[in-house]
Amino acid sequence: MTEIEDLRSLVEVVESGSFNRAATRLGVSKSIVSRRIARLEADLGIRLLRRTTRGVSPTEAGLEFKARSERILAELEEAREAIAQQENGVAGRLRLSVPLSFGVHHMGPVVADLARQHPRLEMDISYSDRIVDLIGEGFDAAVRIGRLRDSSLVARRIAPIRTILVASPDYLDRRGRPKTPGDLVAHDCLIYTGRAGADWHFRAGSRRISVRPGGRMRADSGDAIVQWALEGLGIAEVPTFIVAHHIDSGRLVPLLTDYALPEHGLYVVRPPGAYVPRKVRVLIDTLLAHFSEPSWDSCMMKSLSVSRKG
Repeated sequence: MTEIEDLRSLVEVVESGSFNRAATRLGVSKSIVSRRIARLEADLGIRLLRRTTRGVSPTEAGLEFKARSERILAELEEAREAIAQQENGVAGRLRLSVPLSFGVHHMGPVVADLARQHPRLEMDISYSDRIVDLIGEGFDAAVRIGRLRDSSLVARRIAPIRTILVASPDYLDRRGRPKTPGDLVAHDCLIYTGRAGADWHFRAGSRRISVRPGGRMRADSGDAIVQWALEGLGIAEVPTFIVAHHIDSGRLVPLLTDYALPEHGLYVVRPPGAYVPRKVRVLIDTLLAHFSEPSWDSCMMKSLSVSRKG
């Protein structure tokens, strides 16, 4: 008899184009996925997948059966949610993508709250700065930072994300403190490569200033950039959410606080559609409860206050 996990395996194999990737997404071995597909094909008496050296693709029957399987799985999920809601809970699996640095620094309490409040909710969380394909890779939602590109995804803004220029006291003792954005060209800058555009942008009133930072240290990890700044290797432009505690402790010093840096946003994005799974709704509510007034921006408020007094 066809089982629900057989249907889920077929959907994952067709969407990922690979038994290996499907097995990874399902959290089982490749051999288990192969057995499930073989059982489906035996039950139906028809081939659902074409297997070649280049990968796996669905037959016409496979595409039709996948579409019907997705409807069955969606209805099952809705039924589980409806029953769970009667008992004030959420059931099922939440597959979530979060940015690496933000996830490591700030998602722990969010996940813990969800786990405590909803003991029947399974969570599968991917920590990566890669922009995942929510629909193609089977994610329920993603936490994203920055300006969102146009897409069919539905986005909910959770909190502002601000950046700040910092350096260690040791670096400033050796190299001096920049007083204007133009002074940065004479400094070693620590350059984050995980975003589009190489310039650092500032605003002073209605005036906008762009500077192309120079330096020999580059990385696609915000945490690596912060560690280099702590070691006195240069000036970094970083989000306040990963440096607030270093600023509060005095290990890093805010710079050019009279000049505004671009503000971004923290968002939850989900696949399109009027129906919002309850597991995604509780995720959004929990994120809002934790981050609607982000504590990490207190360092910026303090630095602005000191700057104005000075």
